[in-house]
Amino acid sequence: MCVLGGLAALEVSEWTAKRTVKGMFWITFTAIFGSAISVGLIGSMFAMNFDPPYTASKFIPTMGMLFGNTMVGVSLGMDSVLVSVDTRRDIVECMLCYGASRWETVWPIAVDAARTAMVPSITSMGITGLISIPGMMSGQILGGADVMDAARYQQVIVFMISASVALGVVFSVVAVSFLVIDGMPQLRSERIINKAMRSTGGKGMGQRTPATTQSCSSIVRLKAWKNIDSR
Repeated sequence: MCVLGGLAALEVSEWTAKRTVKGMFWITFTAIFGSAISVGLIGSMFAMNFDPPYTASKFIPTMGMLFGNTMVGVSLGMDSVLVSVDTRRDIVECMLCYGASRWETVWPIAVDAARTAMVPSITSMGITGLISIPGMMSGQILGGADVMDAARYQQVIVFMISASVALGVVFSVVAVSFLVIDGMPQLRSERIINKAMRSTGGKGMGQRTPATTQSCSSIVRLKAWKNIDSR
């Protein structure tokens, strides 16, 4: 399971991510592995009544589904945070200049990112059994299992997937947001590495030097203080 979690974290944080921050691998690994394992064990023990709950023939396929869907949610959530901070840095700086706390600045970014990341899971949960029949349920029915039993197992799996994605998304979104907005609070946009721009040899929005970032911050603060003085 640790190997699967590590590969999933590498896929999300290194191989497919367009923007990264330092320590993103460990955030991704903790979010995916921790949420999937906890939800998988609890669901196998209390919802599906596996005895023992970590029976390989049943637990491994369940964890595969949890890992796969949690990867998608965590990837969408963290990318949304980095894109928001990278493209709306002036708004973030103005909020900080007017005295917004770290959590007040992070809150709208985290809410938008979590909403974006949860859309696939919520949509899938809403159409399961009404518009589409998932592969697990179809396989059980074709294999001769009772239709009601197949529907119950599929319902449990869908709820487990949604719970795992929600836990992973909340943890990863908040952790990445707190990395780019430190405890002072101050926007640390130089921590964002834009891989697309780096591969072309240029500097992306998230690869500004500390001096450039400081000058941008000073300009925004100066404008904010001028607005205060004019009042």
